[in-house]
Amino acid sequence: MDLRKLKTLIDLVSDSNVSELEITEAEGKVRIVKGVPAAPQVYMPAPSQPAPLVETVAAAPVAVAAPAEPVVKGHVAKSPMVGTFYRSPSPGAKAFIEIGSVVKEGDTVCIIEAMKILNEIEADKSGTITEILCENGQAVEYGQPLFVIE
Repeated sequence: MDLRKLKTLIDLVSDSNVSELEITEAEGKVRIVKGVPAAPQVYMPAPSQPAPLVETVAAAPVAVAAPAEPVVKGHVAKSPMVGTFYRSPSPGAKAFIEIGSVVKEGDTVCIIEAMKILNEIEADKSGTITEILCENGQAVEYGQPLFVIE
């Protein structure tokens, strides 16, 4: 396993909620543990030796500037789950809402398909839809903004 791949794995673990990652490949075994004072250790057997060779790869903390969130006037309705965003109940059907639609708390505003299950998403606030932030058929993440309601 080359150092670029190890660096990528270390970065993935440090940027995620994963606390430990272990990968076994033909060349050896890699175990990365986050939150431990010691640096992650990489165990790789040397080609000519039966005993494992131990290398320590320290990941230097990297400061990453978060992208500036756009200033939005109104309430942002966010996705309660990961899935595929749909504006209408079926292809070709009228969309649940459009920009300018007035919704009441509890009205269905979209569908998010997750694991072949269609989940109706309801407005969490009453008001007027001023922005639709996702495209039909777009993959959405948990907490991703979907709509702006004023």
